[in-house]
Amino acid sequence: MVNLTINGMPVQVEEGTSILDAAKKTNIKIPTLCYNPDLPPWAACGICIVRMEGSPKMVRACTTPVAEGMKVITHDPEIIQVRRTVVELILSNHPNDCLQCPRNGNCELQTLAAEFGIREVPFQNIVKDLKKDESNPSIILDPKKCVRCGRCVKVCQDMQNVWAIEFLGRGISGRIASAADVPLGESPCIKCGQCSAHCPVGAIYERDDTRKVWAALQNKDIHPVVQIAPAVRVALGEEFGLEPGTIITKKIYAALRRLGFKTVFDTNFAADLTIMEEGTELVKRLTEGKGDIPLITSCCPAWVDYLEKYYPEMIPHFSTAKSPQQMMGAMIKAYWAQKAGVDPAKVFSVSIMPCTAKKWEIDRNDDMKSSGYQDVDVSITTRELARMIKQAGIDILNLPDEEADSPLGPYTGAGTIFGATGGVMEAAVRTAYFLVTKKEMGDVNFIPARGLQGVKEAEVDMNGTKIRIAVAHQMGNIAAVLEKIKEAKAAGKETPYHFVEVMACRGGCIAGGGQPYGCTDEVRSKRIAGIYADDEKSTYRCSHQNPFIKQVYDEFLGEPNDHKAHELLHTHYVARPLYQK
Repeated sequence: MVNLTINGMPVQVEEGTSILDAAKKTNIKIPTLCYNPDLPPWAACGICIVRMEGSPKMVRACTTPVAEGMKVITHDPEIIQVRRTVVELILSNHPNDCLQCPRNGNCELQTLAAEFGIREVPFQNIVKDLKKDESNPSIILDPKKCVRCGRCVKVCQDMQNVWAIEFLGRGISGRIASAADVPLGESPCIKCGQCSAHCPVGAIYERDDTRKVWAALQNKDIHPVVQIAPAVRVALGEEFGLEPGTIITKKIYAALRRLGFKTVFDTNFAADLTIMEEGTELVKRLTEGKGDIPLITSCCPAWVDYLEKYYPEMIPHFSTAKSPQQMMGAMIKAYWAQKAGVDPAKVFSVSIMPCTAKKWEIDRNDDMKSSGYQDVDVSITTRELARMIKQAGIDILNLPDEEADSPLGPYTGAGTIFGATGGVMEAAVRTAYFLVTKKEMGDVNFIPARGLQGVKEAEVDMNGTKIRIAVAHQMGNIAAVLEKIKEAKAAGKETPYHFVEVMACRGGCIAGGGQPYGCTDEVRSKRIAGIYADDEKSTYRCSHQNPFIKQVYDEFLGEPNDHKAHELLHTHYVARPLYQK
């Protein structure tokens, strides 16, 4: 432990702690712009400067470790003036179009300018004439607004190991751009949106599709149907002042009906459906040799994009099951429309997702039209839904609770935990155990799959059958798992795993690229706790127990993995180059 004083107050922290983190322990906020707790600090912005007592030298708090006896001053008139000047210099290279910016009201630079009382900038305004890149189906890059904090580069390269974004040029000519300066839509980008989630300003943001949804809601000849993903219910409340992890599922249903949706379903139901298909696929591969082992989950579209580009040789290991979003889209137009007597050609299917890659997934290939129509017409993020609710003047927190529509609405606890890393694995284990043993698990809580450790490994004993599993989240962690599988395969050794779950974003969908801004591990943990609280209170906690799942198989699909199920609920994958044309 190291003893020091900050603004005269004694502090004791672990050796190696930065001054920035030490100050937080004394409830002192040192302003930052480039710093983010998900990323290693690299002192790009210079706003966090502090000084030692008796010294004129200023150091950057984010990268300076504490030392025994250190006496830190975090605020004095000179420090405040230097910080204000830094912010003014950043503003001198930044567009003055806050009212038209997608981050207006939720921008870290805007907040700093307000906190420092900046009303005018004493420097010449020089904004580079850089074109907005709208080539990507999920996210938009506006380099004019880049403050060169480097967060997006570090996220894309270090956290995600994708390398689709980089800095080009130096000095005043420096700019953010996609790799090789090609359009972002042709780069190795996997559309995960973590760059947009970590950008402090409006330089990278999700493609806004809310106008398409408004148009459909106002068209009297259209029947608008909506589904909400597991992770939305524990994050949307943050946009309305609630604590992360607060579950507002039934108020979301009510708000969606007030927006104008005629039918409200829940993607959790389709998560249960996914488990029936994927779990059956796993059991068949294990017991009948129908497919390569390990089986790798395919619910995350950013992971699908990554695999097709970076590890196409692993495609035989990929589950052919579609994601819950796409299964629900197919079931709405092929099953529910017929059952409800609604012309599927007039159904407008909208998904509310925590993920920007879902915008790409709806057009991924022709399998996304298995109902004979576009299965999901538009996918919007949690942030976009929040904006729509605010535009409509809906007081969501005071709405009465409402239920989802049947039969594609009711869900089990297994369906809701899809939103957290390890959740797909845990849900699959609950049902795979039943499919293998014909018995229910005594304790359905599979703790080894939970938590924020980058790679989790465990073994499941299914009545004598040992299943080795791995759970990986945050794309930068998956290479170790895949290389381990490839090495065993090349050496002719037994596979290290039988089943592998991958989610592209740290923490899983609860921290997807379309979730409310400001996600940290503390926020992730609260959202995950909300997900498991929803699971705990569910009447049914295993997908195969959902009576409505049984109904759709009896009435329409037949058996899991049968011909009709494959036609509607499964897909295929192809190797694709890193740079698209």
